Amino acid sequence: MTAPLLEMQGIVKQFPGVRALDGVDLDVRPGEVHCLLGQNGAGKSTLIKVLAGAHQPDEGHITWQGERISLGDPQAAMTLGIATIYQELDLVAGLTVAENIFLGREHSRFGLTRPAAANRAAAELLGRLGHPEIRSTAEVGGLSAASQQMVSIARALSQDAKLIIMDEPSAVLDNEEVERLFGVIRDLTAHDVAVVYISHRLEEIRQIGDRITVLKDGRTVSTGLPARDTPTREVITLMTGRTIEYVFPPRRTRPHTDEAPLLDVQGLALRGRFSNVSFAVRPGEVVGLAGLVGSGRSEILETIYGARKATAGTVHLAGRRLRSGDVGAVVAAGIGLAPEERKSQALLLDDSVYRNITISSLGRFARGGFLSGGAEKAAARAQTESLDVRPADVTRIVRTLSGGNQQKVVLARWLLRDCKVLLLDEPTRGVDVGARSEIYALIRDLADRGVAVVVVSSEIPEVLGLADRVLVVADGAVVAEAGADELDEHRVLDLVMEGTAAHAAGPVGTQSEGDVA
Repeated sequence: MTAPLLEMQGIVKQFPGVRALDGVDLDVRPGEVHCLLGQNGAGKSTLIKVLAGAHQPDEGHITWQGERISLGDPQAAMTLGIATIYQELDLVAGLTVAENIFLGREHSRFGLTRPAAANRAAAELLGRLGHPEIRSTAEVGGLSAASQQMVSIARALSQDAKLIIMDEPSAVLDNEEVERLFGVIRDLTAHDVAVVYISHRLEEIRQIGDRITVLKDGRTVSTGLPARDTPTREVITLMTGRTIEYVFPPRRTRPHTDEAPLLDVQGLALRGRFSNVSFAVRPGEVVGLAGLVGSGRSEILETIYGARKATAGTVHLAGRRLRSGDVGAVVAAGIGLAPEERKSQALLLDDSVYRNITISSLGRFARGGFLSGGAEKAAARAQTESLDVRPADVTRIVRTLSGGNQQKVVLARWLLRDCKVLLLDEPTRGVDVGARSEIYALIRDLADRGVAVVVVSSEIPEVLGLADRVLVVADGAVVAEAGADELDEHRVLDLVMEGTAAHAAGPVGTQSEGDVA
């Protein structure tokens, strides 16, 4: 058996009032993909920050290539050949691809930088990764999420990395991009580069992983499990401490066709993004939008919400036409949005849980021109208790919550607001299996209360499991509509591909601007 490249033994890390790691063990071999699993809050992020040199362990030790080491800072980790690609990529948008790859290690001679040499070296790295189409002179901020991720991997290779940590690398990728990423990973491991792979998508673990380590409550509960042969139920039980059936709540048995639409979208368009989108959602109905990343799904929700101004079409709520591009009016009418990027678009990360929940309903807590903090906290507490937000402290800074609990805070905001229509964009991204089940149940409960729900998800089984009716979106157009029970994953993918081919010939969003909501 190959000697471990990395061994972490008995790693303990404490923060004020929190023991984030309580004796974690992990070993990684050269050329393997070692999958690190656990619920949000299990300690995964803290562990990889210890390995990246960003946190110092309070107890335990780390052995690298047989020698005990101390990682005093991120530079020490990089010098050894440990590179970390975080879920939220740490690229500088205003710099070029080459400048990002060699940031802090610029090519120079006699004190002068050599951009041409850096560009050539960057192009060579990207070619090795199978992405020669990414120009080394392109500005990183203008690249797709998949291309930005390749730039991060190229930066890791430029450091002669022997171990690359990938934190939720597939979270913003479509199916084709995930397959390309897996091809890159297989090429890396074939050259004895080890990969620590973190993902909540258990089906990916079977495809790319070699061994699994499971964390729970800051402890290693199992390590060295074979990724392809360990039953999903066993993995989930290890992660959660209980058996969770990965099933969706039952749909309503009563059809929605006898009720007037609550949300009615007709001929909606946004130039360059999507065109001629029409659909209706009735009270208590869940409608799913399925399609590839970049197909226009998120932009459709953002336009309905008023965050983007439509170039054509109308949006009606309960028969009343809404003004396009006016978020305040849309929210006042009764529409809420849980956006795809909750940290940057939905949450005040350095503010309290209660303020994040009450922010869209502050008028009801005003007393004589001042906000009643006590009333805010009481209202927020009622929502967090009903959603089982953990920890149960509404004064806690929201940044410190796990991804699943942050998502619950976003949903709590709109529950407090008593929304009639809820738009959910990737509601379970970065959320562990236990919290997913809770969010699925919450969405179904909201529908049962008469809320009209529109769900966007990159995971087709999630759309099919949650929705009553599904719209398939390809290249900015709705190419099919059917009941969820009439579709399966393969059929949806076929429709997406057929729609993409059919719309490849011309741009979208070319309608007249004469009818703007």
